[in-house]
Amino acid sequence: MNIIDSGNTAAAIGVKLARAQVIAAYPITPQTPLTEKLSKFVESGELDAQYIPVESEHSALAVCIGASSTGARAFTATSSNGLLYMHEQVHWAAGARLPIVMCVVNRAVGAPWSIWNDHQDSMSQRDTGWIQIHAADHQQIIDTVIQAFRIAETVKIPVMVCYDGYLLSHTHTPFEIPEQQQVDKFLSSCSPSPLLEPSNPMNLNTVTMPHARPDTDGNRMPSYFEIRKNLQEDMIRAAEDIEASGKEFEKIFGRKGVSLFEPYLCNDADYIAVSVGSLSRRLMVVADMLREAGIAIGVLEIRAFRPFPSERLAGILANAKGIAVFEKAISYGHEGPLASEIKAALQKLGSSPAVSGFILGLGGKTIKTEQLHNVLKDFCVKPPCRDFPPKWIGSEM
Repeated sequence: MNIIDSGNTAAAIGVKLARAQVIAAYPITPQTPLTEKLSKFVESGELDAQYIPVESEHSALAVCIGASSTGARAFTATSSNGLLYMHEQVHWAAGARLPIVMCVVNRAVGAPWSIWNDHQDSMSQRDTGWIQIHAADHQQIIDTVIQAFRIAETVKIPVMVCYDGYLLSHTHTPFEIPEQQQVDKFLSSCSPSPLLEPSNPMNLNTVTMPHARPDTDGNRMPSYFEIRKNLQEDMIRAAEDIEASGKEFEKIFGRKGVSLFEPYLCNDADYIAVSVGSLSRRLMVVADMLREAGIAIGVLEIRAFRPFPSERLAGILANAKGIAVFEKAISYGHEGPLASEIKAALQKLGSSPAVSGFILGLGGKTIKTEQLHNVLKDFCVKPPCRDFPPKWIGSEM
């Protein structure tokens, strides 16, 4: 069935179709309509779940941690400073290897206060041990939410589904709703695994020693160091599970599932623009315009920011003359986080293309198609160079 509705509604329907069992909710703009929609599904009986309003974002994730530890399929959502308030629990959920799914409706971080979109909130959490997958349109939102539960429960790592506040959360566009039986089939091979059971009482995540040692049964248990090493190795392997999930999704639903990235006109491109989220679609429009002018340019939309698909990306970008990275986030004192990742991936090639970083759209700053066109055209016409620090697009001062 096709409907026209908001990105937040698309996410809520995805959660309902995945049959989430525990939903923790605390309002923060622009994600609030998502959890409000879920409350209506629960109240009407469309979703058999425990809907738990809490007193803070920190508590929201704490509820999910407790629920997931008992084997319940848990979900929450947040934005901006709400995500930052969760920060302690974000680390805890990943370290405990709990398959929680959380939508992060990207919004600028205060101070100064802003309710508009950029990617500083989720990018600031990139080292917490969560898988991060970005959606660029409403169809990707609903499909990614469904797949996120399968991915999380397969690799036992929590997943953030990130999408742009207002630009996607509140705009209304068409998207297709999968059939419930299709979703049930897709998720039939996975389920949360209970860690806590009344018949087998235990303590979880107690103080861990620096060195491996036997437990009370004599089994050698990993130290804190090995636990972190295991999470890193499993996170890297999760790239294969993300791709496998996408292929299985396509077999069942008949449309492309989650991938690590989406190339557009990249096969013969001399220049490639790289971005995440809805900005990628704007860049694709500009690429079409520049192609008509005889400029061989492509766009690479990054879907998985964690795990970052370094080797695969390097293979696509290696033959380009120049790479322009557009992002709505900044790592203060250095450059945009995505630009850093792209440069690190290309460094493995020994001889890498020139990479230029562009910062734009922070705090919802308007991004005009004409601006993108002029910047990209200028980038392609001039000899490629390794620009540092990044250039800021749209500054008025």
